Amino acid sequence: MTNIKPVLGRGLGSLIPTKKVSEVVASVVGRQEIVEVPPENIVPNPHQPRRHFAAADLEDLISSIQEHGILQPLVVTKSVGDNKYELIAGERRWRASKALGFKTVPVIVRDASKQQKLEWALIENLQRADLNPLEEALAYRDLIDEFSLTQEQAAVRVGKSRPVVANTLRLLELPDYIQEALSEGKITKSHARTLLAEDNLQKQKELFEAMLTGKVTVRAAEKSVSAHRAGPIGGKRIDPNLVAHEKKLQEILGTKVEIKERGGKGTILLHFYSKDDLLELLSRLSEI
Repeated sequence: MTNIKPVLGRGLGSLIPTKKVSEVVASVVGRQEIVEVPPENIVPNPHQPRRHFAAADLEDLISSIQEHGILQPLVVTKSVGDNKYELIAGERRWRASKALGFKTVPVIVRDASKQQKLEWALIENLQRADLNPLEEALAYRDLIDEFSLTQEQAAVRVGKSRPVVANTLRLLELPDYIQEALSEGKITKSHARTLLAEDNLQKQKELFEAMLTGKVTVRAAEKSVSAHRAGPIGGKRIDPNLVAHEKKLQEILGTKVEIKERGGKGTILLHFYSKDDLLELLSRLSEI
């Protein structure tokens, strides 16, 4: 590859310069140089949050790179061994360059801790909307568990709100078969959220199967869940306004909320799943 194309500053703006590579080769950018490295000297990031790479998308990228070259350098860190590097960002470009038989690829070499490598890979994928909902949830969980972060801290690190992180993490409460369908794109995130609201596992499975066959829309599924929670005809029904309030509180607090009312009085039940969740919930309540 003889001609190096301009670097387009997308994604990790703080890591990747917006100048042309030709203007910064052999010069220091944020104390780091852009250098040419053989693809075989680069290994994937073991903390890469993206688990699935669609063949069609990769083929499109290969065609683009074949015509235009690599427009944005990969971000790597030094690995164990001479001239070995570990990917932080740019795995699709790395895969495409290997498929095309490139002798070298442009990279920015960064010093990074284990946590930083996971954060940067997650941020890049989030900014590019490359992760499916389940990959995003697993990445948040890995970040929280691996480095003992609270949901609030993880949200700050990746530039998301806590409710967004918390609601995404709740997808991991779904049965494995539903998680698999979500990962494969057979159902949407909206479908998954609706299924989360159904506590009865048998009803949840029936609703899921109806979603797969296209027999129900998300809106129809939501109505079905609300009707089931309201109880049988002739029995005591839940005020639909209370259901709406539950949904609103869940969005604000990022956790499951149940409101039970009788004779103008009632209780609000807030669910938490760890001590950290409880502390964050108490903190969130103190801010309201």
